[in-house]
This record gives sequence, C-alpha cells and structure tokens, in this order.
Amino acid sequence: MQIRRISAEDTLTLRRDVLYPDASLEAVKVDQDEDGLHFGVFDGGQLVTVVSLFMGRGEAQFRKLATLPAAQGKGYGKAVLAHLMDICRKEKIKLLWCNARDTAVSFYDRLGYVARGNYFIKGGINFIRMELPLEQSKAQTFEIIPAIDIIDGKCVRLTQGDYSQQKVYNEHPLEVAKEFEALGVRRLHLVDLDGAKKGAVVNWKVLENIAGKTSLVTDFGGGIKTDKDLEIVYECGAALATIGSVAVKSPELFFSWVERYGADKIFLGADVKDEKLAVGGWLETTDLSVFDFLADNISRGVHNIFCTDIAKDGLLAGPSTELYKKIIAQFSDINFVASGGVSHIGDVAALQEIGCSGVIIGKAIYEGKISTAELKSFL
Repeated sequence: MQIRRISAEDTLTLRRDVLYPDASLEAVKVDQDEDGLHFGVFDGGQLVTVVSLFMGRGEAQFRKLATLPAAQGKGYGKAVLAHLMDICRKEKIKLLWCNARDTAVSFYDRLGYVARGNYFIKGGINFIRMELPLEQSKAQTFEIIPAIDIIDGKCVRLTQGDYSQQKVYNEHPLEVAKEFEALGVRRLHLVDLDGAKKGAVVNWKVLENIAGKTSLVTDFGGGIKTDKDLEIVYECGAALATIGSVAVKSPELFFSWVERYGADKIFLGADVKDEKLAVGGWLETTDLSVFDFLADNISRGVHNIFCTDIAKDGLLAGPSTELYKKIIAQFSDINFVASGGVSHIGDVAALQEIGCSGVIIGKAIYEGKISTAELKSFL
C-alpha cells in the first residue's frame, strides 16, 4: 500500500464510479477542487482509494472518500484518513470533519468521529456531519494497546522472550482482535514471533486479516529486515511498522525508511537491559545506552517510541516506571509507550500519571490480572 498526492482530475473516475455511478465526470467535481489536497491509495500500482482534503482556519474537511468495491474492508480508507490526520496535526489543525452518508456513520464511529447536528438530505442521500477533534491532552490520548504475539498463526505469550516458554491463548488471533475492538480498544500491537526468529516476515496473513476485518490501528513487528519486508507489512494494512534491531544494527537503512514512509508510519522499539540496548530477540546486549540511542533517532525525526525492559517482560512483576520517568523527562516531545511487566490496573494508572502516551499490555490481560471492566475505565 502506498499513499501519495494526486491531482483532482485523477480522483474523478473512482469518485464517480463508487459514489455517483450514474453521473458524468463533470458532475462529480466540487467547486473547491482546485484548492484541495488530493490523495490516492495504491495497491500493486492500482488506485484503490481517493479522498480530497480542504484546509481551513483551525479545521479541515475531507470530501469524496471512495474505495473500489473489490478493495473495501481491507483498511485502505482507514489508512488514508490516518494520513490526513497526520497532515492536519502538522498544520496545527484542531478539527477534522466530513459530511458522511448515513451508510458510513458506523465506519466513522469506530474511528472516533462524533456526529454533530441533524441529518440532512442532499441529492436524495442522507448526510450528517462527523467530527474528529485533533487537539487532546496527554491524559485524553493515553492508549491501552493490547499485544497479540503470533506463532504458527496462533495467539501466544512468551516469558522473557523464551520460545520454549510459550503458552497458546487462542488459535484464532482475529477472534482476539475483535474482542478487543468490541471492548472499545483502538490500538493493537501485533508481533510476528516466527518472523523475529526467521529474520523475515512470516505471519503477514494474520495482519491482513485483522487490518481488513477490524477498525483497529495496528502496528506490526517481527522479522522486518528488508525493504520488501516493510512493503509487505504496509500492503497488508499495518498503520505502523515496529522496528527494533534494524535501527540498532543498520541505522542508515532504518533512516531511509523513515525518510521514505514518514515518521508517523514507524514505531521504534527499544529493548533495554540495565539501560543498554538489547537486540536479536534479546539474545545480544550491546554497550549502547538507551538514552544515546533515543537521542540519535529523535534528532532524525522519529517520535513514536516504545521501550521494553527485558528484565520485566512476561513476569507480571511491574513495569520499569523509574526508567520510563527518566526517558520522558529527557525526551518530553515524543509519543512514548511503556511495554512489559504490567501486572494490575494500578500499574497502568501509574504509567499514565508519569506521562506515558500509552502502554502495551499482554500477559496481564490474558491471565485475567486486569479485568475487562478495569480495562474499559481507560478506554
């Protein structure tokens, strides 16, 4: 999947065919088309989704979001709207909105949009204004991010990254993802443990299934070592690619990805032991300080970052709150997500209190240490 700028003319055929199949191309133009920013989503070179963005003072409207019928349900619309959000935030836009058809309201609901005003009829079609506020406080944007680890296509958990200490929780990860979605979760952390072991993406079908059949914003990692691996991950619907070892061992390759795809598409993972970076599935500890590593990456534009203290992961012994405090104090402008060690809902509250943007939780959910009611209180 690739998202890129296109011309207004380039949007018209798909816009017409999907939204107004009986109309002429001239009829589906809008008065402000020449003032808009137009985007297309391409898959295998084919244009599958279009949308047009019109920037105002403090707010922006998108119009004519259209996806080919054969490509619907695969996450293309969700991906291009996330792209528009990133653009708006960079331009200090506080509100993103659209006039949505009544048939699309549930789609926007799942993405966090709120209906404003009453339905109105235009051209025989029912519409309602849907809004998404883009300026939120840290407390409001704190995210619960459940983790689904995959081995042989199944949802598992390891202890301390040890493949010999694995427990299968569900043979169907899509079922687990849908349960999280029904609860109100919006983010998902998907880890291809087979891919991490092999050094190449393996469980891409699981990603494609979840991205296409839920509205969850999914990051995916494990085995992303080459340009091709990264292309597969994005094409299968990941909103962000989780990168760890490559950023340590091949930084220029990593930075080329940041440059090509944008920092908003990258989720940098720092695995840490005694404040030093660990790589290779935690089998190798380096002499590189996590603070030096983060400083270098942040200076190159990286801002979505999570950190796992490997001494804590999978043990339900509490997170490395003191380490995270130090990171947040030194790098206050990043989106910092804590990972590993969460044992009860009090840990989650503590991580929110110190200023984390979110927390990745695995075993504590699957082992029932955090109830669904407790989880919902943070959603």
